[in-house]
Amino acid sequence: MKRLSSRLKIVGFVLILFTLSSCSSNTQSKTLQEENKQLLQLGDSIATEAQYVLLQNVAEAMQQGGSDHAVEFCNANALSITSKIADNFKSSIQRLSDKNRNPNNAISTKQDSLAWQRVKAEKSDFIVQSKNGEKHYYKPISITMPTCLKCHGSKTDIPESTQKIIAQKYPNDKAIDYKTGDLRGMWKIQLADKTN
Repeated sequence: MKRLSSRLKIVGFVLILFTLSSCSSNTQSKTLQEENKQLLQLGDSIATEAQYVLLQNVAEAMQQGGSDHAVEFCNANALSITSKIADNFKSSIQRLSDKNRNPNNAISTKQDSLAWQRVKAEKSDFIVQSKNGEKHYYKPISITMPTCLKCHGSKTDIPESTQKIIAQKYPNDKAIDYKTGDLRGMWKIQLADKTN
């Protein structure tokens, strides 16, 4: 009888440990889900602000001097605009594409290549944690306005003078032949973990 009682105590103890472990695992899972949700919201707010500020500035450049001036403006100012926004959020911001205009915006790492495949397949945003623990937010960039085609459309969409400026500023340009609604690239934003 003593043996049976001891075995029952051991089984009971194991069940209690298992139950506590399950509760702990569920709590950790919920914590990770909440953290991921917060990081997605942070990444989206950074990408949305960067997109808004860039489009606003490009629209002003288009009004001032058409697509020729817009290409000149982007060449001289796009990087500094995104850098300023990145500094405000204490992050880094990149726009990447397999059809890049600026060579610095080419997809060049395995992580970015895998993220690009996922962006193309899912057309949604997500977080990737690299091996060194850095967290990156990825979000699709699409051609949303017909005005974008003045610099990124077909040869019939882009004025000849603008084509010459693009060829001069970006001799290896691949960022053409898009239509409204096409996937143009992706945002990559390195996030500081603000949840801790």
